[in-house]
Amino acid sequence: MDMSVRRLSLSASFALISRRSRGTDPLEGQRGRPAARRLAAGFAVILALAACNKEEGKANNPPNAAAGRPEVGVVTLHPQSVAITAELPGRTSASLVAEVRPQVSGIIQKRLFEEGGEVKAGDPLYKIDPASYQAAYDSALADLQRAEAAVPSAQAKVERYQGLAKQNAVSKQDLDDATAAFAQAKADVAAAKAAVQTAKINLDYTTITAPISGRIDKSSLTEGALVTANQDTLLTTIRTLDPINVDVTQSSTNLLNLRQAIAAGKVKLSGSNVSVKLKLENGTIYPSAGHLEFSESYVSQTTGTYAMRAEFPNRDRLLLPGMYVRAIVEEGVAPNSFLIPQRAVSRNTKGEAVAWFIDADGKAQQRVLSVSSSVGNNWLVDSGVGDNDRVIVEGTQLVRAGQPVSPVEVVIDDTTGEVRSRNESGSISGEQPSAEAGRG
Repeated sequence: MDMSVRRLSLSASFALISRRSRGTDPLEGQRGRPAARRLAAGFAVILALAACNKEEGKANNPPNAAAGRPEVGVVTLHPQSVAITAELPGRTSASLVAEVRPQVSGIIQKRLFEEGGEVKAGDPLYKIDPASYQAAYDSALADLQRAEAAVPSAQAKVERYQGLAKQNAVSKQDLDDATAAFAQAKADVAAAKAAVQTAKINLDYTTITAPISGRIDKSSLTEGALVTANQDTLLTTIRTLDPINVDVTQSSTNLLNLRQAIAAGKVKLSGSNVSVKLKLENGTIYPSAGHLEFSESYVSQTTGTYAMRAEFPNRDRLLLPGMYVRAIVEEGVAPNSFLIPQRAVSRNTKGEAVAWFIDADGKAQQRVLSVSSSVGNNWLVDSGVGDNDRVIVEGTQLVRAGQPVSPVEVVIDDTTGEVRSRNESGSISGEQPSAEAGRG
């Protein structure tokens, strides 16, 4: 009930009681009721209205509001070592890729693998008709035997002429001719052996084998198709999926900022083996951590970025080439740094990052912060804070500069950025966490 209405009701009740006490109530004579009963009823109405008025006054003026000390949730800040990470976009790619082509011509007789399955290096994939290559191999073997058969005769002739030449029974020219014939016979044997080896290689090429281990794609040709050596058309492709690579890009600006922070001593490198985590397209974190393989030594003139490659184990084949992912690269560690929950930071009219703090006198004050980067649901702050500072994370809409406040220590969930628990029970009056969490 409105206060003005209640005051009017009280005034009317007092007037009515006064008239009845003087005997001027026009209803007194009509109803014939005793004046004492009407007087008692009037006092009861007054007491009831006064009690309602008192209760409403209590509701509209809580103890804290009356005292001018709104209750706020705070977090006490302490310096800590913070892992500096960069979340970079990238795509997965196979660590090895082999395009399978025939190295000899012929008709495909058989396909010896299951499409989409796993193969190992050396496994047979296709069988090409070997008849002509087998005949060429047999012919090369026969030529080798013929060449080898000529060697003993030429060797014996040289040995015989050498003895006769000592006795001047044959001319020097005849000995030279015999020696040359012997050398020619040995060269014919070597050439025949090479021909046999070539024929054997071509014969082996009629069985096309897997050059690497991995998952094989579908076959582009079927049995009975004619293929030629080193043709442009692929027979199939094999990709090694374990391990798998992730190619990411980093801006040259971030690279400069990181190196300057390292030079200034704000960031320390975590070692040569840089750890990398992976965030998948659906937002989940890949269970196995990877490591940074290399980064390119130049910056693209068109995009202003440079490429990096990370390698991840992929035993379950969860990652496939071409997936869009985000790599979380651990760049270094920032010692003696401060993290402020993002829900506590907003922007002023100048676009500066600001937050509300409680000073030594228990009063609220707003400070301008120097924010360098985000770490999870927190901001990494370079300046504007100190050890044991208390930053307000709940109830900032209730405070004004220089106003005394009643702080309540709360705990922020690092995963969600929301308040997980507080030291005192009860919620903050008028609190709207979602409005504060999106600022900064």
